[in-house]
Amino acid sequence: MRLDINLATQPYEDAQRFWLRWGSGLAALGVVTVALLYLTLMGWLGARKDRKLIEQYQTQIRACDKEKADAQALMNMTQNASVRDRSQFLNDLFYRKAFSWTQVFEELERVMPPRVHVVSIHPELAVDNELAIRLVVAGDSRERALELVRKMEASTHFHQTEIEQESIENEPGRNSADAVKFDINALYVPGVEAQNQTEGAP
Repeated sequence: MRLDINLATQPYEDAQRFWLRWGSGLAALGVVTVALLYLTLMGWLGARKDRKLIEQYQTQIRACDKEKADAQALMNMTQNASVRDRSQFLNDLFYRKAFSWTQVFEELERVMPPRVHVVSIHPELAVDNELAIRLVVAGDSRERALELVRKMEASTHFHQTEIEQESIENEPGRNSADAVKFDINALYVPGVEAQNQTEGAP
């Protein structure tokens, strides 16, 4: 018996090669999909843990704020006014004692640019019981004051240094070295030695 096969209408197909090529691609795509699903799941679990941790911290912050508000309300009571005032007075003394004139002038001498000098300096207790200084300096140019501000900000003893006001002195007969005057505000951080002396004081 003879069979005639027309290869033109039914071309030969290598099915094994086809499945090897596309099957490998599908397998790789499946692996990538599983990996992405795993990473997504792990990220979701991690975010869930972070949300719980944030809620715990927020609960602690609210508890601390309530405790602070209760303590403040207690101190604001009429019968406790004398204790509050005395405590505030003593705290003010302690912070002022931490201000060392010698240390401040030594630090200013280190950061002071040429042709700039201190006209006046005034320490005061700022918000949150931080020591602040109001510094008035004079010099021959604005660039010198900006250099002083940069050096003070780079120092470990001065923070949030800024020029509050500047004025040009044009009075006849005035020294040209004091042509410009600057009001500088900064927060002062006492050195370790000054803090140790204050803490060890009776």
